[in-house]
Amino acid sequence: MNYKKWLDDFMGAWKEKDVKAVIQTISKGCEYYESVFAEPCASFEDIEKLWAVVPDNQRDIEYSYKILFQDENICVVNFFATRILVPSNVKQEINGIFQISLDEKGKCEFFKQWREVKES
Repeated sequence: MNYKKWLDDFMGAWKEKDVKAVIQTISKGCEYYESVFAEPCASFEDIEKLWAVVPDNQRDIEYSYKILFQDENICVVNFFATRILVPSNVKQEINGIFQISLDEKGKCEFFKQWREVKES
């Protein structure tokens, strides 16, 4: 599995606020947890709705990541991101973990994230 390619595509599309490109990295049947403390999205349409607001509520997105573990079935990633929330202009610094699995086409079929967000 090419997790680095997937991460570059996913995170790069987020940075560019290209919702269509983000969605193209995710399989239609993905088990997608926006937060480890919440239920997974009930449908692919719910995932699309989560991402649809990004162009209007975020700007100046920067990111980096480090793959902590990977095998054929799973990848665990420590990611760091900064963004400005719109319209409040609050800067957020995010330190988080992604747990991802990809299908045979290289699309994400399992996504779960843990994150800490600091605001300034």
